Amino acid sequence: MFLSDVDIKKEVKRKTITLEPFDEARLQPASYDITLGNTFIVNESHTSTFIDPANKVFPKTHEVKVADGEAFVLHPGISILGYSKDYFGSDHYLIEVNGKSSLARIGLLVHNSAALINPGHFLNVALELCNLNNVPIILRPGMAIAQLTFSPLSSPPKQNYKENGRYSKNNIVGYIPPKIISKKK
Repeated sequence: MFLSDVDIKKEVKRKTITLEPFDEARLQPASYDITLGNTFIVNESHTSTFIDPANKVFPKTHEVKVADGEAFVLHPGISILGYSKDYFGSDHYLIEVNGKSSLARIGLLVHNSAALINPGHFLNVALELCNLNNVPIILRPGMAIAQLTFSPLSSPPKQNYKENGRYSKNNIVGYIPPKIISKKK
């Protein structure tokens, strides 16, 4: 079961869902649109010979900041990380990040596999942006980039994601720009 627009708004007011900033105009019938932020993480392909996740060999990356009103050109076949402007999370709901069909139709993937946000995880989500088209796609900070759906849990979780989740161990340093992570809990 997913929350409707009525229930999403109600839960934001009750503070059981955090959506910052909250803009009622971005409510859809059963989802909420989030926008693209200003920070992108790009692989340095000229210094990386391969990626070997099992042996923790990852490419060197660099951060690219794009000002509001400016553009980031995502070339065909390139995969980068981008971050949402929106900070969100919930202790009470499972949140799923979904692509927007209008962007999927032009070949833009917004996540390859990391669609679930566990209860207790509050963040500016990293988006796995990939251009599957054969022409560049222009990305602009502030554009609607993805949508969130909210599912109630059958019971309170036994594990606390804030204490036991992947990011509590800080095991992907270098892939999360420290300036993006909000300290709100």
